[in-house]
Amino acid sequence: MVPDMHEHLEQMLTRLKLTAIRDQLDNLIDEAGRRELTIREALAMLCEREIARKDQRRIEMSFGLARFPFVRDIASFDFDAQPSLDKAQVRELSTGRFVANGEAVLLLGPPGVGKTHLAVAIGREVIVAGYTVLFVPATTMVAALAKAHAEGRLEEKLAQLAKPKLLIVDELGYLPFEPDAAHLFFQLVSRRYERGAMLITSNRSVGEWGTVFGDAVAATAILDRLLHHSHIITIRGESYRLREKRRSGILKTPLSTAGITPTHSQQGVSSA
Repeated sequence: MVPDMHEHLEQMLTRLKLTAIRDQLDNLIDEAGRRELTIREALAMLCEREIARKDQRRIEMSFGLARFPFVRDIASFDFDAQPSLDKAQVRELSTGRFVANGEAVLLLGPPGVGKTHLAVAIGREVIVAGYTVLFVPATTMVAALAKAHAEGRLEEKLAQLAKPKLLIVDELGYLPFEPDAAHLFFQLVSRRYERGAMLITSNRSVGEWGTVFGDAVAATAILDRLLHHSHIITIRGESYRLREKRRSGILKTPLSTAGITPTHSQQGVSSA
């Protein structure tokens, strides 16, 4: 290719923001020649490479914006250690269809059984599927809402938390909330109701959420919206960390998981 023509073509590709084609131009042209592609076929190949680059950049950027605490995937989850889990249901959630429908997912179970692992893994799959995600610990989120409320910026904060297509709230129930916090959380749930999906992990059954929020009325209102279009997954296994301690002889028997046994309506059902 004539140098001036090559430079002019690169400039046009830069202007059109077709940077993947620009950066691989010579190799792509050579590949099209080797494969004896028609002009239409070569154009399709160029577009595919550009789209692939843009998708990869979007995914990498979205992973960063999601604020996941660590990297986990579905493949690395030990389903054999948690036989109460329905693998097919988890894989269905990973497609992101519940996000498209603005539904809620509740992951319930005692500490250490893999709830956060699954939440992160599902969140990452949802990003690959094309949706935006934000991961936030429950205590951090409530503290941010309370701070915004005190500073007169609650509407701004609620709008910010309403933007991601999926909001993951992790470890709800490990620490009780103040009554005012329950009302702030209710406003967030109401803002996202039927418009933005939520995934919440908790070590407490939904019947105990009144205690968690310190306000039975607010808890009922929150659950009324969350359970309307919901998928509830209850893990009844032993903590991975405690299992390792038991294997090493530090613990002789599994600890009781009393207090997190779900009601009949929570037995891993999915409703819409």
